[in-house]
Amino acid sequence: MSDTADREIVVSHLIGAPREIVFEAFTDVRHLSQWWGPNGFTTTTRSFEFRVGGEWSFVMHGPDGTHYPNWLVWQEITPPEQIVLLHGDHPGDPNAFTSFITFEPVGSSTQLTMRTVFRTAELRNEAVERYGAIEGGQQTLSRLATYLTDTSHPDQQSADQ
Repeated sequence: MSDTADREIVVSHLIGAPREIVFEAFTDVRHLSQWWGPNGFTTTTRSFEFRVGGEWSFVMHGPDGTHYPNWLVWQEITPPEQIVLLHGDHPGDPNAFTSFITFEPVGSSTQLTMRTVFRTAELRNEAVERYGAIEGGQQTLSRLATYLTDTSHPDQQSADQ
């Protein structure tokens, strides 16, 4: 058991696409805005720059009409293996958390695992209890899998042949 276990949320999903395709869908704003967020949510991007130190500023729109401002900065990028990012409501958010996203090949599929570490166990528990972070994370990764299954991707089609 890691020393951060009481501050972590881990969600994982096996996605039926090669990891290069899954990585691209996670790192290209034209894909992200199609699947990011739990069921019923939509995403509007304010700014996006995928590079170490680059930021993604966006608003998630809940099915009840609530708007949730979000901001993240890409801290580490190792294509197509891993991304580390800092995610909060705004730059300088004292409650921002770090997510470690790994893309592990499993045959022609990809095991995507998102390990999120909060500053305190209390912040982790609030994310779970108040915002449904575990279920929301699972739904988000499921939406990514569905997006990649339902969308025609020439790279994936050639990789599958």
